[in-house]
Parts: sequence; structure tokens; C-alpha cells
Amino acid sequence: MTPVGGVRGELLLEIGRRLMEHARKHPPGRVVVGDVGFILRLPWDPERVRTPDVAFIAAERLPEGKLPSGFIEGAPDLAVEVLSPNDNPVDLQQKVQDYLEAGARRVWVVAPEARTVTMYRPDGNARFLREHEALEGEEVLPGFAIPLAGLFG
Repeated sequence: MTPVGGVRGELLLEIGRRLMEHARKHPPGRVVVGDVGFILRLPWDPERVRTPDVAFIAAERLPEGKLPSGFIEGAPDLAVEVLSPNDNPVDLQQKVQDYLEAGARRVWVVAPEARTVTMYRPDGNARFLREHEALEGEEVLPGFAIPLAGLFG
């Protein structure tokens, strides 16, 4: 695993922090950051494991609302990928597709250099957000919003 740069590391922490604060107050769930593995159980690759940069898992999807000590079965409700300069666009699109096909309800791709976020939905729709807009949790995280200007500040 290639180490992340300072800007990317801080952005991961900030997204994770804001998601965790929200998840503690609103829809119960857990937030993980880093190399947490999710076994996606895709029909053509039942052992496929992905590690989103940040993820939210609704409590009802976790046994007794607790995180396992090992890999998590199934896709997170929300997977967040923060781009780094050496990311391969084809690999990134495959990750997004894998998460959604395995049951993720949203995938956010954060582009720090462009100061944008693309929100992907399972129905194939995507929404491109610019710095003057807010990233919203929609039905996955009702009431959650981050103004992108503050996130990239």
C-alpha cells in the first residue's frame, strides 16, 4: 500500500470525523477509515475484497450493531474514495461499480486537486458537485451535509 500525502490524509480524517459525528446522533451506524476490508460477495467474484478510504455501515447491517474484528461482509452503505495523483481511472471506476453492485447505497469519489466530489447511486445516476455546493447524505445519512468549500478549505 502506497502511503498517502499530507493533504489527502487530513481530508480522510475530516470526512471520517464529520461522518462519525453525524452517525452518533442520527441514523445509528459505524464509520471506519483506512484499510478496513469489505468482502463484497459479487456473483462473479465472491471473494472480492475492497478497502474504501472511508465507509459508513448502518447499524442494522451489523450483528448486534457491532463491527467484527475481521473483514466486514458485504458492501458499506456509503463508500468514500479520495483520489490521489497516481490513481488509475479505470481501476477507480471498477471499484465504484463493485461497491454499487455489491449493495452500497452511495459511493463518493472525492477529487482534492479539482475540489470536486462525484456522488454515485445504485440506479446508475451520478451527481457532480463543485466547491460552491454541499455534499449531502441523502437517504443514507439524512440531515448530513458538508459544504465543499469548508471541506477543501
